[in-house]
Amino acid sequence: MDSVSTQNTSTFAAAHDSRKVVWGLTLLLVIVGALLVYKGTAALAVIAKVQNTGAFQPRANVVPLPGNAAQVNVVARSMNYFLAIWPALLFGILISGAVRVLNPPRWLGQALGRGRIRPHLVAGLAGAPLMLCSCCAAPVFSGMYERSSRLGPSLAVILAAPSLNPAALILTFMLFDHRIALTRLAVAVVAVFSTGILIDRLFTVRPIDCPTSDEGSTRPVLTKFLRSCLQVAVRTVPLIAIGVVVSMAIALWLPVGTFASTNGQIVAIVVVALIAVPLAMPTFFEIPLALILLSAGAPMGAAVAMLIAGPSVNLPSLFTIARSTNWKVAGSVALSIFVLAVAGGLVVSLV
Repeated sequence: MDSVSTQNTSTFAAAHDSRKVVWGLTLLLVIVGALLVYKGTAALAVIAKVQNTGAFQPRANVVPLPGNAAQVNVVARSMNYFLAIWPALLFGILISGAVRVLNPPRWLGQALGRGRIRPHLVAGLAGAPLMLCSCCAAPVFSGMYERSSRLGPSLAVILAAPSLNPAALILTFMLFDHRIALTRLAVAVVAVFSTGILIDRLFTVRPIDCPTSDEGSTRPVLTKFLRSCLQVAVRTVPLIAIGVVVSMAIALWLPVGTFASTNGQIVAIVVVALIAVPLAMPTFFEIPLALILLSAGAPMGAAVAMLIAGPSVNLPSLFTIARSTNWKVAGSVALSIFVLAVAGGLVVSLV
């Protein structure tokens, strides 16, 4: 009798867990679908405008641009930045919250697959359509890594969302020489799929888990999801905010004409890559900055360095990576992107 009762209890628990997974997965798919509609609609509008005008007009009140007489302080620029990205950042938090309630260690392991290469490929291909800037992808990395312990694939997602943004790549091919566009695409692919693999082999880091009282509880999935989103926001948004403020301070500290006054091919490429790595930029912002470089007579390699390093990482995303891992990992990610941006710039300028 006890055996039958135990079996019935186990069957009920399994069915209950299956229902929770179904509800959680449905929630995640709805959020991702809404994000794709939101980002896709905005991207198509930008592409259509560029196709009609042949030019890309950036927001002048976020990062200082040559010829912009308006002087906006660090706090105002930081607020303008958040006003531009907050919907995408909210989506990043929602996705992270949904991932964390899906019994992630088992679910993510099955989704990513096994092997040394396949999980990184799957994660990178899954991250690209999200079209999130590096700041907004940071909460996704935090939730995914802390609950799956898969550092390489988690890095592939946070790098792929901005670097392999399909709309940004389309705009690059529309507005730049084919050598610049092809180099950006090739180096972005290498950055996304090699950085995670390399760092995964160099470092053995246990994620800083964030257990909640909801784990193993019978609370509804929606309640768990909302609590999880709140925890993700508390853990990531302050770091992103600090990173944005510091990034805007760096941007204002630099002379307004910095991006338009670099001389010498190798020096220009290195300087632009160094500047682009920490700066927080809204989606597509690397494109007008690269165009400014070219219009000012900078070498094509400098534009390539901006197109590669600009969207890939920034201080807010590096702060978030360091929070979930350590500064060695975050520094290695920044160094990898810097080296690849310089290498891509040199290939275009010297070949």
